[in-house]
Parts: sequence; structure tokens; C-alpha cells
Amino acid sequence: MAKSERKTCYGAMFPDPLHFIDNRPASAKVFGFELESAGWGSRSGRRISVDEAAWEDCLACPRYADCYQLGMAKMALAAAIAAQ
Repeated sequence: MAKSERKTCYGAMFPDPLHFIDNRPASAKVFGFELESAGWGSRSGRRISVDEAAWEDCLACPRYADCYQLGMAKMALAAAIAAQ
């Protein structure tokens, strides 16, 4: 499948963990999270979510493996940036 044949969701299974707003859900095609703030930089709760129908759609996609790898590479880079 050429780049032009990729779905618009390519590489977008995971939400951006660097740009979110406390107490509001951050979501992408499959996965999401919400970080609750108790104020003063502390967390009162953390939640993740999974859209199982979207996950099944991803699993059926012929580009699943490289799409997942791209999403995980973006997550690894975000984790490295957040650690600085």
C-alpha cells in the first residue's frame, strides 16, 4: 500500500501524551487517557480507555503492523522528551 493508500488514521492509535489538558479526556482512534489534577501538581486519578471496535478495525487493516510501530515510536519519543 502506497502512502496515498494509507487510511487517515495511520499512526494515530494513541493520543499525544505531551499535549493534554488536566481533567479532560485525551483520545485517539483506539486509546485514550485522562489525568485528574488535585491541584499543586498532584494527581488524584488516572484513567485509560480503549475503543474495542476501533481496535478490531485496526487489527483487520493491512497496515496494522507498521501503523502500530509508528504509533509506538511516537510514544517512545514523547516519553524521552517528557523525561527531560
